[in-house]
Amino acid sequence: MFTVFVKAFTTPDLRKKILFTLGMIIIFRFGAHVPIPGVSYPNVQTCIDAVEADNSKLLGLLNLFSGGALLQITIFALGILPYITASIIIQLLTAVIPRLEALKKEGQAGQAKTTQYTRYLTIGLALLQGAGLVTTARSGALFTGCPVAADIVPNKSVFTTAMMVLAITAGTACVMWIGELITDRGVGNGMSILVFISTAATLPGALWAIKQNGKIADGWVNFASVLAIGFVLVGLVVFVEQAQRRIPVQYTKRVIGRKSYSHSSTYIPLKVNQAGVIPVIFASSLLYIPALLAQFSSSDSGWKAWIESNFVTGSDPYYVITFFLLTVFFAFFYVSITFNPDEIAENMQKHGGFIPGYRAGKSTARYLGYVINRMTWPGALYLGIISLLPTVAFASYGGASQLSGISILIIVGVGLETVKQITSQLQQHDYSGFLR
Repeated sequence: MFTVFVKAFTTPDLRKKILFTLGMIIIFRFGAHVPIPGVSYPNVQTCIDAVEADNSKLLGLLNLFSGGALLQITIFALGILPYITASIIIQLLTAVIPRLEALKKEGQAGQAKTTQYTRYLTIGLALLQGAGLVTTARSGALFTGCPVAADIVPNKSVFTTAMMVLAITAGTACVMWIGELITDRGVGNGMSILVFISTAATLPGALWAIKQNGKIADGWVNFASVLAIGFVLVGLVVFVEQAQRRIPVQYTKRVIGRKSYSHSSTYIPLKVNQAGVIPVIFASSLLYIPALLAQFSSSDSGWKAWIESNFVTGSDPYYVITFFLLTVFFAFFYVSITFNPDEIAENMQKHGGFIPGYRAGKSTARYLGYVINRMTWPGALYLGIISLLPTVAFASYGGASQLSGISILIIVGVGLETVKQITSQLQQHDYSGFLR
């Protein structure tokens, strides 16, 4: 790994891309600490220090994807989450709306239009979420129990509120632009890199909070045990994320124009975790809604008390069971949308490809569907267990609420993908040098 990074910095083109990516990351982290106009920054810091543990239970996912900027109410408070949500919605609608499905088949031109729709939807979601965040901050509900929570926004006029919402929306658009710049001119997928940075930014503080709240040997025992379990989980995640089943595919000899292509063999790589981290994000977002409704409910009803006591944190049994079932369900749901056996079998048949032992067409599609269904089961169970295991295991450790399985999945997954892209670009550079 260190050899790869040394070679990367000795390659001029790749070095420029890496330095550009690092520059964009610095700008992104700087914006995550710039408060929006109309917010009393000292009062925000007072509330964060007073009730950070309570709010991390409810706003853990949103604060995670913003790198801690959400609770600080900065210009990048929403982070990359609106763009992720918009991308998921567009991806789901592609399987339902014929127009979007046709754009998907048009190649690069269709992809450009789909990207534009995703941008528009991102701005719309940023407006809605920004308005919700500002309204919550004005009412003092963002930090329940803080004595100065109602004074976070001293001026509650309509003009100030509109300016705050526009500032958050503009910050979200800037984050989206930074991500696209990294994709075009940097290394790796820009949105994934920003999610990686936001997630990793919260880990040092969470680990240090575990050390400070520990009872044995000034907290060093708790700190060391968390690190040891974390390394084991990282190794497990790397093993599963790299695991795949390769379906062999053979292509017969074919003639295209004046060129003749001989017999060739390849394979279809089917990952064990074909859905990635998307099912976990879906499940967390859905389970966030009941807790949010309970927080904003003014009545002292029984359902509110039940949700607050049994359906807020990852250590509650009802929360754990529901989260696990939703993760498994969304894993199958997302794989069924993104992996179409009929379409793959049709494309193989058009190009003269076939799977040994199966006829081209419907027989191949049935076989691919059978294989992907069997492989989704271990992938879905793995996602549910990895997502919940750190939260449940560290439930009694103060400050461990941010050490979720989502963090490990994102950091390891994005890290592996980025290293792969750097390695592939190094190989391309070596090939071009050999050809010259």
